[in-house]
Amino acid sequence: MRDLSSELLAWYDVHAREMPWRTSPSDRKEGILPDPYAVWMSEVMLQQTTVAAVRDYHRKFLRLWPTVRDLAAADDADVMAAWAGLGYYARARNLLKCARAVVADHGGQFPDTHDVLLTLPGIGPYTAAAISAIAFDQPETVVDGNVERVMARLYDVHEPLPASKGQLTTLARALTPKMRPGDYAQAVMDLGATICTPRSPACGICPWRDPCAARIAGTAAELPKKTPKKKTPTRFGIAYVVRREDGAWLLETRPETGLLGGMLGWPGSDWGDDPAPNPPLEAAWQPLAEEARHTFTHFHLRLTIMTARVGQHSAPLRGAFMDHTAFSPTALPTAMRKVFDLAELTLRDH
Repeated sequence: MRDLSSELLAWYDVHAREMPWRTSPSDRKEGILPDPYAVWMSEVMLQQTTVAAVRDYHRKFLRLWPTVRDLAAADDADVMAAWAGLGYYARARNLLKCARAVVADHGGQFPDTHDVLLTLPGIGPYTAAAISAIAFDQPETVVDGNVERVMARLYDVHEPLPASKGQLTTLARALTPKMRPGDYAQAVMDLGATICTPRSPACGICPWRDPCAARIAGTAAELPKKTPKKKTPTRFGIAYVVRREDGAWLLETRPETGLLGGMLGWPGSDWGDDPAPNPPLEAAWQPLAEEARHTFTHFHLRLTIMTARVGQHSAPLRGAFMDHTAFSPTALPTAMRKVFDLAELTLRDH
């Protein structure tokens, strides 16, 4: 019987991708494991985000907060600002909650077992398995989108996702070795990311080419099958961008719960089918001809932008003016930055 895990590990020893949060296969063989803090942070950042987008953010966070104790002691606003542009901001809030729980409840040391990791804020079954395997070399089965695709093709599974997730996890678990489970987990993910790709898989150079049932059947390109998604709805809103005569911008911190929770943004209306105007102060409002458009996970957002210039003593009903020297658009979430990019041309200093 073929030892598929050993074959894949032999391939990984040569072709492993370099990541800021990884240690090399040769180091791991010497017992040098990565910092659990760095692994945990990478896994949180990588949720619904690409490796290419995460690399620089991961380096920045470790530079600003080198240890979990540093992060736990950080100001919420500073962390949210550093996260801006990475999206899915609930992850940033959970990052802080988890760091503080690790310090308060575990003496600043990440637990090394799957079950205890699951008790931490923001850590679900996948993240707990990934940290256990990669940071502590525990024989946990790590299943992300790459692994699902590899398993569906290796075993020619035609039942669509998400219904087939349990079967694909069972197949992945059967291949997880007792020795080097952390390297193996990363090897399957690397295989899916670099060779067994969604389109045009490079079957000719795949270490699992010969046993791959989908390659033999000629079905690899159509797997994994997925249940068709429902049409993404569109919501509408109004964003109010105000600049005071001294150059200050009117901003508000969004509520902690909900989308973009705790982030800095422009005062605005609710988001829905027919949002009611809700200006933050009395002003001679001017609409921009162009909308700001952004897509979240479950809906498209179209924001009408209203702009105004106001005097030095204008008193907002909500929000607060921020001096232009302290304001940086990079601290805004992407949707709000798109609003700024359009409004700035109208409100910039003359």
